Amino acid sequence: MTAVAPAPVVADLRAALPADRVIDDPDVLASYAHDDAEWAPWELPAAVVRPSDTAQCQAVVQACLRHGVPVIPRGAGTGLSGGANAITGSVVVSVERMTRIHEIDGAERLAVVEPGVVNDDLRAACAARGLWYPPDPASSPWSTIGGNVATNAGGVCCVKYGVTRDYVLGMQVVNGLGELVRLGRRTAKGVAGLDLAGLMVGSEGTLGLITEVTVKLRPARAPEHTVAGYFSSIVDAGRAVAAITADGMTPSALELVDRTCLEAVDAWKNMGLSAEADVILLGRSDAPGAAGIAEAEQMLAHFDAAGAAFSAQAADAEEADALFAARRLAYPALERLGPVLTEDVCVPRAAVPEMLARIQATGERFSTTIANIAHAGDGNLHPLLITPVGDEPARERAQAAFEQILADALDLGGTVTGEHGVGLLKRHGLEAEQAPEVLAMQRAVKAALDPHGILNPGKIV
Repeated sequence: MTAVAPAPVVADLRAALPADRVIDDPDVLASYAHDDAEWAPWELPAAVVRPSDTAQCQAVVQACLRHGVPVIPRGAGTGLSGGANAITGSVVVSVERMTRIHEIDGAERLAVVEPGVVNDDLRAACAARGLWYPPDPASSPWSTIGGNVATNAGGVCCVKYGVTRDYVLGMQVVNGLGELVRLGRRTAKGVAGLDLAGLMVGSEGTLGLITEVTVKLRPARAPEHTVAGYFSSIVDAGRAVAAITADGMTPSALELVDRTCLEAVDAWKNMGLSAEADVILLGRSDAPGAAGIAEAEQMLAHFDAAGAAFSAQAADAEEADALFAARRLAYPALERLGPVLTEDVCVPRAAVPEMLARIQATGERFSTTIANIAHAGDGNLHPLLITPVGDEPARERAQAAFEQILADALDLGGTVTGEHGVGLLKRHGLEAEQAPEVLAMQRAVKAALDPHGILNPGKIV
C-alpha cells in the first residue's frame, strides 16, 4: 500500500517542533477530535500538537497561518458544548503538557500557571500555602485552568464567590496574527485600556490561544457547615432555594441532586442515598463562628418550611464530603447508563421552582428521562437527558426536549448557558437570546482579533 503523504501543515509543524509533539495517526486523532458533548458534530483533524511551552504554541499558530489551517485549542476535553471539537484539516492544540505552576505569591495573592494545570492540582498547591483558588467546576479533578478560562467555568461555590472570570487577572495569548501578547495585570486594581483579558475569558478559543494565566487567590477558609434536606418533590426543593434567596442568604454552596442521579451514583458507588430521598438539597455555610452555625440552621428552617421530609446538619466532615462527592459523581454515573445530553441553563433564582416544574413536564411530554443536578443557589440548572444506546427515536425526542428547555429558560428571563459555553450546541440558542446587533458586535470583535478566521472557527458566533 502506498503511504499517504502528510498534509503540508503537518510537515511544516514537524520541521518547527520536536518530533514527539506532532501526531497524525488516525487512531490517536479520534481521541482528541471532540469533547464530552453528546451529539455535537466533529471531524478528524489533520494533526494533534502537544506543545510544552509558549514558544511552541506560537510556532503552531504561525504554521497554521501560513497554510490557512484552523487551530482548535483543547484542554482536558471535559467540555460539554462541543467547543473543542475538530473540523477536517484542522490542527488540535492540546495543552496537556503545559502543567507548570510558575508562581504562587502569598503576599499579592496570585498564581501564574500554564493552561494545562488541572484545577484541583492548583487548588491543592494553593492550600499548602494557606491560600484558596475558588472556581470549582464539578470536573475540577480533571479539567484544566486553560479550559476553565476558555469557558468561564463556574462550580459549586460560585453562588457566593463567583466564576472563573472573577479570578483572572491576566494572561499570555497567541492571537490570530501569530503574535504573542500579554493582557491584563498583576495588581489588585487596574483600568488601563479595554479589558482584553476579560474578553478572552469565555471566548472558547475563538480569539486566541492561551499559554499562561494569572489568577487571583483568596485566604484559606475555615471549615464549612454542611446541611442536607430530603424532598419528595423537585418543585418543593426549588421552593426552598427561592426562599433562601429571598431571605437574603448567600450560602457558600446550594446544590440539588435528584433521584435519577442518586440511583446512578448508588449503582456505581453503593452510597445508599437513593433509598432516602427523591431529591436532595445540599447547603453549606462558611461564615465564621456562630454566624456559620446560625446560617446553617436558617437553611434547615427553609428546607422544612418547603416540605422537606428530613433535614439535618452533617455529623462530621467525612459525611459532608460524601454528600458532595455524590453531587460531583452524578454526571459520570449517568454516563454509564447511556448517552447523556447535558443542558446548562440559568434562570433568575426566584424562577427556579417554575423552571424545575417545566423541565419535569418536558420530560413527560417527550418521553425522555431527564435527571437533574443544579447549582441551585444561583439558578444554574443542569438537566441531563439520557437515551438508550442506538435508539434514534429516543435521541430525536431528547433533542426536542433540549430545545424546549432552552425556550423555557429564555421565557423565564434566563440564559441558554450559565457555565458550559456556547460551543456548537448552543449557537442557535445564543441567536434566540441576543439581538442581531449584539451578535454583530461580537462578530466584529472576532474579525478584528482573528482576521484570517483560523481560531476555532464555527464556534459561538
